[in-house]
Amino acid sequence: MKHTLVKDHIGKIHETSLEEALGERYLSYALSTITARSLPDVRDGLKPVQRRILYAMKESGNTWDKSYKKSASAIGYVMMKYHPHGNDPIYEAMVRLAQDFSTRYPLVDGQGNFGSLDGDNAAAMRYTEARLTLSAAAMLEGIDEDAVDFQETYNSETKEPKVLPASFPNLLANGATGIAVGMATNIPPHNVGEICDALLHLIRQPEALVEQLMKYLPGPDFPTGGVIVEESSSLLKTYETGRGSIRLRARFEVEPLKSGLYQIVITEIPYQIQKARLIEKIADLVVEKKVPLLADVRDDSAADVRILITPRNRTVDPELLMETLFRLTDLEIRFNLNMNVLDQGRFPRVMSLKDVLQAFLAHRQEVLCRKTQYRLGQIDHRLEVLEGFRIAYLNLDEIIRIIREDDDPKAVIIAQWKLTDIQAEAILNMRLRALRKLEEIQIREELKKLAEEKKTRQALLQDENQQWTQLTEEIKKIRKEFSSMTLLGKRRTDFSVAPEREEIPLEAMIEREPVTIVCSKKGWIRTLKGHTTDSEDLKYKEGDEGRFLISGETTDKLLLFATNGRAYTLSIDKLPGGRGHGEPVRLMIDLPNEDEIVALFILKAGEIDTRFLVASRDGYGFLIKAQDMVAQTRGGKKIMNLPEKQKAFICTPATGDSVAIVGNNRKLLIFELSEVPELTRGRGVILQRYKEGSLSDIKIFRAEDGLTWQLGEKVRCEKDLRPWQGHRAQTGKLPPVGFPKTNCF
Repeated sequence: MKHTLVKDHIGKIHETSLEEALGERYLSYALSTITARSLPDVRDGLKPVQRRILYAMKESGNTWDKSYKKSASAIGYVMMKYHPHGNDPIYEAMVRLAQDFSTRYPLVDGQGNFGSLDGDNAAAMRYTEARLTLSAAAMLEGIDEDAVDFQETYNSETKEPKVLPASFPNLLANGATGIAVGMATNIPPHNVGEICDALLHLIRQPEALVEQLMKYLPGPDFPTGGVIVEESSSLLKTYETGRGSIRLRARFEVEPLKSGLYQIVITEIPYQIQKARLIEKIADLVVEKKVPLLADVRDDSAADVRILITPRNRTVDPELLMETLFRLTDLEIRFNLNMNVLDQGRFPRVMSLKDVLQAFLAHRQEVLCRKTQYRLGQIDHRLEVLEGFRIAYLNLDEIIRIIREDDDPKAVIIAQWKLTDIQAEAILNMRLRALRKLEEIQIREELKKLAEEKKTRQALLQDENQQWTQLTEEIKKIRKEFSSMTLLGKRRTDFSVAPEREEIPLEAMIEREPVTIVCSKKGWIRTLKGHTTDSEDLKYKEGDEGRFLISGETTDKLLLFATNGRAYTLSIDKLPGGRGHGEPVRLMIDLPNEDEIVALFILKAGEIDTRFLVASRDGYGFLIKAQDMVAQTRGGKKIMNLPEKQKAFICTPATGDSVAIVGNNRKLLIFELSEVPELTRGRGVILQRYKEGSLSDIKIFRAEDGLTWQLGEKVRCEKDLRPWQGHRAQTGKLPPVGFPKTNCF
């Protein structure tokens, strides 16, 4: 086995396998990426770089109540003390925290160019200024009161918080996104007022289900607005499992113009979609004529979003046009929710909505207890000092004499009045101006107040109900600051009933134009603009000749039936144009070389109930609806089950009440169409029986109109059909005088 030599810091050489060495190093890298870079902590909803930015800005005095400072100073401070990974990634993280279209409740208040919804980058850090917001202040509240644990920084020179106290529910409020090794996270922003309502309900009802919590927190609230059109049952499953997708659409309104015209105004676009690229995509659809209903798109946006969509004409249904654009562009997206977070800052785990809310409440309870314990320590220290002051005032003259005359007054004071070192130090550091009678009264009052506060806080630590009562008041305070009555707290994303995913009419996707389909005997197919019945001017390849000449429109489908009993479907708009001889139809469908085209028909969207009579050479056949013949693939759809060496021979529209069938044995049989069964697939039934012969032709007609056939340039008609009328599967009789010798109608 190959080995690698790894030299450690003390000069020794350890022999280890390459596989083991690589595995150990990659595991270290993966863990570092997961826990220290890409996934947020469930408690404060921040990644390490974001946490370091907020803490460093507070530490350097760059808070919401101070004037703005250059972004470069904040970035330099973060990189110097806490995050040694280069200034660019730190600045990118700070920019995102400042963008109101990326972050629902910005944690950084930026001044200058911090990017735009069009995808423009922020200006360089030397040009922009920043400070913390009130939301960030709530995240840092209590950071100096031993509310959280600290750890050494990368260079061991100072300490940084492992997590922020976070009285603001940042994880759900601002969401998070990140890609680690083998896992990722994608959490949408939510409304803080609704989050607080859900938290309060969970405090009252700890056993509440996700379904009950969603009555208060119905879904995401994106900073760019939009409309959520996801089914409520799907949303419930997503929040119960912590994984799922959410359909989000742009918001639009129809704006009437003069003369009955109108335009569609898009006022909000989906989250994390660049407006410039979106408009570029819509413009491409206009240029390439992929949406004939659409005439033009224009961006009239200023501070707000205003994208103008112009329809082709006044008769275009605006709902149909928008439905088309929703399917073809990012005006509708699916936000893939994945609530994968670090539980207690250590273990990655996909959490449900309830899990996330419970983790936040548990963190806030811990922070409350630690802050209370910290305050009790301060009270004890102050009580100790005040007790020393009280003794000093009672023995003020003696203490002054000791200070003036003794070489070591501290030791004497401690020994004479049994004071602690802290009390003696406080007495010796007392200012002369404090030596007043009034101070003694104030000390007694302060001692009383502190004793009462100590009793209250000790009771709080011992009574969990009191803790939840205080946390309830704190959450209510946050809810009030970010209520729906405020501009920042008002819900931006609405909910709507999920629209039915109906098939969009082909007219919406393809420009309707009249065309003529030309198909030669050898299967070369093309389209000519307009409708024409003049086949004399058409040219074909040498040795080929015309066979089919059909008028249709570009929005129609072409139904092809072949001798192998399979039906194929072609889109007319995708057929080659009229220049040249076209292309072989076998390049468009998987039609074997030994099989030929039996029939070609135009299939319009409203004619799916049209029926066809299909028959094989041996006289078997059945009726089938056009919709059952439509194929979705190049391989076509199997219609007739044919015996070996048999071929499909006839496919004709079933428009009439009678069937006339003639064999090459020159026997004619007429029977009612109702005797032929309707199938979706099969061999069919016997239409005409032959002793020696096979099927030659079939015609479906109305009995009252009589049976007609072509004889040269004339059309003959036979009204009295009684000699040939019978039932299906009979042999028939010789046709009337004058019937074509080709045995074809």
